[in-house]
Amino acid sequence: MNATVAVRRGDRDDRDFVRDLGRRSATTSVSAVRVAKYDDVLLSFERLAEFVYGRKHDVLIAEGDGERIGFLLLLYDVPDEVTLTEQAFVAYTAVEPHARNQGVGRALLVAAEEHARAHGLGYVSLMVTDDNAPARALYEHSGFQTERRMMTKVL
Repeated sequence: MNATVAVRRGDRDDRDFVRDLGRRSATTSVSAVRVAKYDDVLLSFERLAEFVYGRKHDVLIAEGDGERIGFLLLLYDVPDEVTLTEQAFVAYTAVEPHARNQGVGRALLVAAEEHARAHGLGYVSLMVTDDNAPARALYEHSGFQTERRMMTKVL
C-alpha cells in the first residue's frame, strides 16, 4: 500500500466489509481483566453495529490502493452520560492488519473530527481498553485526553 489514504462516507455496500473486519478485530476490545467467550465477543460487535446503524451515524471508510482498509463508526446522538453535552462518539474503529501503522487510523480520526465539526459538535469521545496500547497511543497523539476511567474488580 502506498502512503495515500482516502476516507469517504460509507454506504450500504460497505456493510459486509464493516461486519467482516469488525468481527476479525473484535477481540482487541477485550480487557485482560475479563474472561470472554469468543462467540460472545462477536455477538457484542454485531449488537454494537446494529445499534449504530439504528441511530444518527456515519460510517467512514478508509481506502488505499483501491481497497477498503479500515472503518470508523461515528454516532451523533449519544450525549456524554454525566454532563449530557452533545458529542460525536466513536463507537468502533478497525484497520486491516496489513495496513496498520501506516496512517489509516489517524486519517479516520481526522475525518471523524471533520464530520463532528460539520454537525456543530465540539467534542469527539471514544472508549479504549487499557490493554490496547497501539490504539491508546494513536488517540493520545491525536489529542484525546483521558476524561474518566472505568475500574473493575474481579470477584
